Amino acid sequence: MPPISSQAPSLSGAPRRQKLAELISDDLRRSIVRDGLSEGDRLPNEKALMALYGCAKGTLREALMILEVEGLITLKTGPNGGAILNAPGMEPASRMLRSFLHFKTLNGAQVYQLRRLLEVEMAASVVGLLSEDDFTALEYNVGECSCHPHEEEDQRRQRFLELEFHQVLARACPNPLLSFMCQFLNDMLHELVVIKKAYLPERKQFDQANQHYHGELITAFRDENTERVRQLMTEHMRDAEHHMTALEMEMASQLLVTEQR
Repeated sequence: MPPISSQAPSLSGAPRRQKLAELISDDLRRSIVRDGLSEGDRLPNEKALMALYGCAKGTLREALMILEVEGLITLKTGPNGGAILNAPGMEPASRMLRSFLHFKTLNGAQVYQLRRLLEVEMAASVVGLLSEDDFTALEYNVGECSCHPHEEEDQRRQRFLELEFHQVLARACPNPLLSFMCQFLNDMLHELVVIKKAYLPERKQFDQANQHYHGELITAFRDENTERVRQLMTEHMRDAEHHMTALEMEMASQLLVTEQR
């Protein structure tokens, strides 16, 4: 059986002893990278893996289930079944990180502390790389946001559309780590919009600022003007942070008034 460590950090930071199934899933994950396996490749069958790790069928299946939940493999039954490798999307990892942060005190300023840096670099990195499909998606997005929503659901949709503009850019980013981090931060803001109802009350000034910056960014991207893209995204992030901070202060004030009644 390959040597595998039994220590792993817990949420509190103290090491904990891992279950055998977790150790096996960790080793399988490393072997996938080490052996250069790719999407569509198969792991060895159950019998071979049980012999390799000296474990029971139930333990091995638990280990494979861990990898399936992570989106790394698909388990298929039947004569042509087995563990087939997937190229996992970012959602499982993003969801786990968001779950972890639910137990932390997180506010908009903390998200923007990173977003102000990363979003600018991400935007600069996609200059010259956006396809016509990307431009079509960005222009459609701006067009949809130019409507003036009045109903609560429409206002919430507008906040989501504004974040989707940035997701289109992030998905085009050639740096996978930078792409992931920017999409993750946008996912965090998406959740803050829902939790804190960041679409209420109606904020026409914020709407207009977003439409202005997004429209100007599209022009700068088409012109492949990296300096202009950096300038616009820097200003855009500062403006968005200002509106998020104002919203949180307003909500805190409303909560205080409610508690005093």
